Amino acid sequence: MARMSLHIPATIRWTARIPMTVALGLSSGLPAQAADAVPHLQGGQIGLIWTLPFAGLLLSIALLPLVTPKFWHHHYGKVALFWGVAWAGPAMVAFGGAAIVYEILHTALQEYLPFIILIGSLYCVTGHIHIRGNLHGSPALNTGFLAAGTVLASVIGTTGAAMLLVRPLIRANDDRIHNAHVMVFFIFLVANIGGALTPVGDPPLFLGFLEGIDFFWTTKALFKPTLMLAGSLLLIFFVVDLTLYRREGRSKPDPTPDSRLTIEGKHHVIPIMVILAAVIASGSVQFDTIELFGVTLEWQNILRDLVLVLMGVLSFMLSNDRIRAANQFDLEPIREVAKLFGGIFVTIIPVLAILKAGQNGALAGIIALVTTPSGQPDPLMYFWITGLLSSFLDNAPTYLVFFNAAGADPIALMGPMASTLMAISMGAVFMGANSYIGNAPNFMVKSMAESRGVVMPSFFGYLVWSFGLLMPLFALQSWLFF
Repeated sequence: MARMSLHIPATIRWTARIPMTVALGLSSGLPAQAADAVPHLQGGQIGLIWTLPFAGLLLSIALLPLVTPKFWHHHYGKVALFWGVAWAGPAMVAFGGAAIVYEILHTALQEYLPFIILIGSLYCVTGHIHIRGNLHGSPALNTGFLAAGTVLASVIGTTGAAMLLVRPLIRANDDRIHNAHVMVFFIFLVANIGGALTPVGDPPLFLGFLEGIDFFWTTKALFKPTLMLAGSLLLIFFVVDLTLYRREGRSKPDPTPDSRLTIEGKHHVIPIMVILAAVIASGSVQFDTIELFGVTLEWQNILRDLVLVLMGVLSFMLSNDRIRAANQFDLEPIREVAKLFGGIFVTIIPVLAILKAGQNGALAGIIALVTTPSGQPDPLMYFWITGLLSSFLDNAPTYLVFFNAAGADPIALMGPMASTLMAISMGAVFMGANSYIGNAPNFMVKSMAESRGVVMPSFFGYLVWSFGLLMPLFALQSWLFF
């Protein structure tokens, strides 16, 4: 998609330089720099020991809800903060305070805040649309619900579709003895795979759009893989759900009896459309930049985020307590995502720096895996390495790392290297479903389901579902498409 350049004559620049500090102790990890350059981490000089806080946070997310659920429920934010400080504190001593402050600010302003603002605004707006009434969660209804959500995810994003449909789906199955599997497949399809067809569907594809990939390239390139994967999972789900449905009968009283469906808050479709328009416009126009504490920000992205925040605030003003009560709406799911992913975005800084260093970094072996002996990109390995890392790292920056590893030339990646870009896109989007932390909506669905009485699988229990069901399908896709 061609970009329209709109020039603002009076460039506004706010430059506040971070005071330079002298690195103590270990190798500074800083590049040679001009006197006025902002210091930053150099991935080639970072050892794997600096990835331990990230691993610690992942293990905490996996184990603490099992070992001490009450402590985790009340203190998960403090746990995320602990691991963030466990990396940032020693790193300031080793690499210099200016470098670490810059990296954290860069991550916060360019990645974390836009990420939270996008999913938060969609969460708030869709949370004020109430699908009143209830249908019985039969296998046919559940399968239809999942199919509709899968299609909707590429229209309003995985977060928007998940937050809009998860509540009525939970209600439809609240009389079922076995209902956790419904949420697991919901995460697979609606919170991940369904968002593969447009850049607004899933954050990794939006990053590609911002880098110059045509808006409808993903629609054409990923249509067949998405149809194959979604169709297979819907068929598997129907068989699993039908088997469990026949076993359990109707031994559990229905807390929400069946009644006609109506939609309240339909006017909130307008803020959703405004959000989508703002997101698309931010990648289609180019304004001047502003420099804040050494971090370069683009005005179109700032304006986009302000519009998204406004839409989120308006969703409260245009609704009422009755709809919020009917939806059992509260901010705990987005609060949990904000705190945990805040820790993830901070502790992932050295991991991504090492990966970006390529063959010069401590994870050079991973980069070597995606290259053939002749030096050409290997789409099959790009699919698996991007996907497996996206399962446990945030899939948006992981996509960007391998997009750059493949050359970052959108013309080449849509042309002779199309299979490589296809592999990166499929790996990032599809395999984000492999764990609760692969994609933000995964954790939000889990949190909402548990708050409404669904006994969700543990972190490792979910991995049994995802690896058992998804990995064979990914292997089949490897054979079909690469």
